[in-house]
Amino acid sequence: MKIEIISIAKKEKSLYDPLYKDLVKMISRFAKVEDREILTKDVTKAHTISPQAAQKAYTKALEAYIGKDFCITLHPNGKLIDSFEFSKLLNDKMSVKFFIGGAYGFEEEFIRKSDAVISLSKMTMSHKIAKVVLLEQIYRGFTILNNHPYHK
Repeated sequence: MKIEIISIAKKEKSLYDPLYKDLVKMISRFAKVEDREILTKDVTKAHTISPQAAQKAYTKALEAYIGKDFCITLHPNGKLIDSFEFSKLLNDKMSVKFFIGGAYGFEEEFIRKSDAVISLSKMTMSHKIAKVVLLEQIYRGFTILNNHPYHK
């Protein structure tokens, strides 16, 4: 199985990098993980114009990736699910793509193209923290599907 995490974010070193690496290594028993961070000049410019312009720029930057495979968008207004429901999103899929938006979220048009829209929490968190939570839940989901004791 292949997992892609595609986010509107600047590629930069982070104190979370070792944690990402550890989680990706743990997941590698079940799936290959690819992490794409995208920050185009259009996105950077749109941030100075308006939230709507930023959302439009996010859609433009990410539209080439949506619609292929099973697409899950992370959104504050998405469905709150538990780890068992999350594991079902991974079950029997060849490829799953997760989308993490920019500071202004996603346009409705982009959300409608998703196969699922979920929220990791009602709390606001940085992209870096959201990615850690997402990677941990991906690992937990696979352990649930494979009856591994980690999830207990």
